[in-house]
Amino acid sequence: MNFWDTVTGGDLTREWKAYEARAEALPADHRAAWAEIKAHLSPYGDFTGRNLMPILDGALGLLEETAAEGQGAREVLGEDVGGFCAALAGGEGARGHRDRWRAQLNGNVARKLGRLGG
Repeated sequence: MNFWDTVTGGDLTREWKAYEARAEALPADHRAAWAEIKAHLSPYGDFTGRNLMPILDGALGLLEETAAEGQGAREVLGEDVGGFCAALAGGEGARGHRDRWRAQLNGNVARKLGRLGG
């Protein structure tokens, strides 16, 4: 990966297109599960989403393996895809970008109020 690709996100675009091409080869129920996984994992991404690429690659690999073995997507993921994605992202209590921003904002406000009051 060169500097230009890192700055412009060209490497992410190529990876994303490769993931989508791989997903198109999956059976319909696995493609639907892929769409749900992407939707549930997006809150855990950083500004660029670069931190999610290895997680998405692993999840897509799991879907590919289960499709090759003839298993249904729900057999492997279960009915709680959101919980599955939270576990992939770092645990059930994993903080998303909204949670991090909220904590940062609360900290900034507390510091400002502390300066004004003291």
